[in-house]
Amino acid sequence: MSEIEIRDDRAAGRLEAVAGGEVIGRIEYFVLEEPGRALVPVHTIVEPAHEGKGIAGSLARELYAVAEREGTVVAPLCPYVVKWAERHPDEAPAADPGLLRAAKDWVVAHPGRF
Repeated sequence: MSEIEIRDDRAAGRLEAVAGGEVIGRIEYFVLEEPGRALVPVHTIVEPAHEGKGIAGSLARELYAVAEREGTVVAPLCPYVVKWAERHPDEAPAADPGLLRAAKDWVVAHPGRF
């Protein structure tokens, strides 16, 4: 497999893993602004032909790195990212429960977005 590039398509709300010009995995997310700023991952998807190669973990790691560079936090709703964060507490600080509630409320208020 060719080298994997991870890119942030903020406008589309996707952190994408790209190899050979093809998107082979992604985390779909949104930016929560209130009650505080947070990146909120909702889904992690890896194309079946690329599963089991660490792509989802690389995406999760980069999402937390993006948040750190931006001085914000991650409030994960995606089950994969939640589990990844539990296994990597040194890289993935726990989200404030209030932010998690606000993120869940945002998803409910925007049906069809995810």
